[in-house]
Amino acid sequence: MTDTGQRNTSQTLEKDSPDTTAGKTTTKRGGGDPAGRGRTTIADGVVEKIAGLAARDVEGVHAMGGGLARTFGAVRDRVPGGTKSVTRGVKAEVGEVQTALDLEIVVEYGVSIADVTQDVRENVIAAVERMSGLEVVEVNIAVSDVKLPDEDDDEPQGRLQ
Repeated sequence: MTDTGQRNTSQTLEKDSPDTTAGKTTTKRGGGDPAGRGRTTIADGVVEKIAGLAARDVEGVHAMGGGLARTFGAVRDRVPGGTKSVTRGVKAEVGEVQTALDLEIVVEYGVSIADVTQDVRENVIAAVERMSGLEVVEVNIAVSDVKLPDEDDDEPQGRLQ
């Protein structure tokens, strides 16, 4: 019994004893890696913003969101003091170490939808994983519309000029 008590005492003394390295005396505190001393949580909105900005960076993406969301967004953009919503068309589900994303995009006429969605998926995954440290398990993309080229020149003139 005395032997066990001495062993525990010596372990405690080693933990609390000063560390002399390169002439400096420091006392060890806490223990372990500082990264393991707490918890980081990332809100869904943070991941949605990252994904929205990354998706918009891809050439061939005209807009994000469905028709109704874009309509309300356009009205909000015109209101003084209104800001563009970077999360429009993006839905994220964030867990402790993983995230899944759903995107709704509008592509420009003439581009390959398969190529654009592949580029969007790659860009979004890279951005979200780099910035958040979360593993992106899936990125589902719905193409809700195609932006046709402007036909202003081909439209007939109105009666009033």
